Amino acid sequence: MKRVLITMSLMVVLVQFSLAQEAQQPIDSVQIAQQKIENLEQEIKTDTAVKKEIKKVEKARKKAEKAKNKAEKALKKQEKLTKAIHAKKKGITKSEMKIRKLKSKMAKGKSRGKMSPVDEMSINQKINKLELTIAKDREKLAKLEQKK
Repeated sequence: MKRVLITMSLMVVLVQFSLAQEAQQPIDSVQIAQQKIENLEQEIKTDTAVKKEIKKVEKARKKAEKAKNKAEKALKKQEKLTKAIHAKKKGITKSEMKIRKLKSKMAKGKSRGKMSPVDEMSINQKINKLELTIAKDREKLAKLEQKK
């Protein structure tokens, strides 16, 4: 209890002492005006500094966003390229399967004796056409793999 009273009395004395010092200072309107001007100038300086910092942050944000977009585009391009390679490989294997089926069909027809020369010629044309598409697809696949 004593400590509380002592601290309270010390606080009262300090407040009175500080108020007494403030009252002793002469109030000069010119000094007050100069202080206000100085305060305003400091505020202006801090405002301009804050604006500059904001501009720097905005530039950095835009740069980061641009880099992010660029990375996303590169990723999409890579995915598209991978899909195209996969599709070409799949197309080549399908064409090779068709050629095998046509050759087996032609072999069965010849062995049974039911294959006419016109049928043989049409199957051979289909096989040649498929072989050409396979060759073209392989060239395209090589180009795609070089890009990768």
